[in-house]
Amino acid sequence: MPKTPLPLRADDLTPFPRRLSRQLGTASPSHLTLMNMLARAAGYENVQHMRAAHAAALRLGRTADEQLADPRTVERALHQFDDAGRLRQWPSRRSVQTLALWALWATLPSRRPLHEHEVSAMLCAEHLFEDPATLRRTMISCGLLTRRPDGSDYRRREQEPPAEAKALIRALGPRRRTRSEVVALERTNA
Repeated sequence: MPKTPLPLRADDLTPFPRRLSRQLGTASPSHLTLMNMLARAAGYENVQHMRAAHAAALRLGRTADEQLADPRTVERALHQFDDAGRLRQWPSRRSVQTLALWALWATLPSRRPLHEHEVSAMLCAEHLFEDPATLRRTMISCGLLTRRPDGSDYRRREQEPPAEAKALIRALGPRRRTRSEVVALERTNA
């Protein structure tokens, strides 16, 4: 018989370990230890990580379908992009690099072969540090792009982005739309 997921929700973490401590009696660990145990059971490193993730989620305006995304990681990646949604610099953390690549992946056309110079031009429009070769190579090594050895046929590899990548792509959407509108306005005025 399949098990049905049973949701557990506590609006405030503090009373929950107090009640649990009363149930455990004298064998109960300290209040802080219980809170850290509950935070780890929920997938966080400790209570401080849980608080930071909650604060970042509030700042990002996170929705219910993004519950699996770590808002701290998404926020770190979001800080790497300018107001127009372009990557300012190559992030030092590998996890942030990967998320940034997913955001760039989302700007590439799907199911269409591209030549190396087309991919480079598209990536140059999406970043400010003028190194499309590094971005292309890293996207290939991460499995986000495929290519022929001669560089004549690059393709975006279609796949479901992880939760953090979806949240980052969604957060960058308004910035990129604003940039598109400005470019369109400049073209009409020229």
